[in-house]
Amino acid sequence: IYQTEVTNALYAKCVEAGKCQTPSNTDHFNNPSYASHPVVYVNWSMAKSYCEWRDARLPTEAEWEKAARGTDRRIYPWGDEPPSERPFAGYDLERGGPQRVGLNEPNGFGLYDMSEGVHEWCSDYYEPDYYRYSPERNPQGPPSGQRRASRGGSWRHRIKFSRCAARSSLNPTFRYADYGFRLA
Repeated sequence: IYQTEVTNALYAKCVEAGKCQTPSNTDHFNNPSYASHPVVYVNWSMAKSYCEWRDARLPTEAEWEKAARGTDRRIYPWGDEPPSERPFAGYDLERGGPQRVGLNEPNGFGLYDMSEGVHEWCSDYYEPDYYRYSPERNPQGPPSGQRRASRGGSWRHRIKFSRCAARSSLNPTFRYADYGFRLA
């Protein structure tokens, strides 16, 4: 899994190449001072298209969780202290929205912002009880479904989704200010 989320600058190269759609809100995307911030307002298909353009893919939920836990199986990507002790992590106080990638301390695998910048799309369809019956090793997610999985807290919903094991789901056409992705 890549060290950081995909940034506006990286995603812009795919748009320029004609392989990716422009985010639905371009206030930050078109502003050079946000070039190193996570790209947002991209839906699941847009994230998947970018990954394919880079000859990569979206991580599965299981891969994302293992990567977030680091080498020491942390409760949160940054350690075991709850998020209430880390106010405003992931939020750009000067500009609003997510802060630029890589500002927080990396976890045991050297990955940044696993639960502090934006929620991250995963490749899996979402099923609430999937992990009750999934394979123990390397589960790939349900074969079909209506919603797609996302992982990680964001600058807007950090406390609720910051635990490494926290899961959420969304309609795959959804685009918002706190949804982005990283490559696997």
